[in-house]
Amino acid sequence: MRAGEVKDQMDRASTSVPLNIAEGNGKYAPKDRCRFFDVAHGSSLECAACLDVLVAKGKLTLDQIRPGKERLQRIVRMLMGLIKRNSTRDYDKGQPHDKDQQ
Repeated sequence: MRAGEVKDQMDRASTSVPLNIAEGNGKYAPKDRCRFFDVAHGSSLECAACLDVLVAKGKLTLDQIRPGKERLQRIVRMLMGLIKRNSTRDYDKGQPHDKDQQ
């Protein structure tokens, strides 16, 4: 993949993040909302991977991508909060769920 193609892919993925957040916020059912937040989460991770690829190809340095990676980490944390609030998934797999087990 050429650097220009990586940049194009990053443009698509970065555009997907706010659009999916907006569309998810327009849904009433938590399951529907969560589906769009999941897509935004995946697109955020894809953006981070694109930055890594650009470093691997020698087009950018780690210092150049650091602000973007830090911003993406914050975005991913926020999306995980939205996903957890709107999901019925069990995110505390290592924790006992029955009070009798504690």
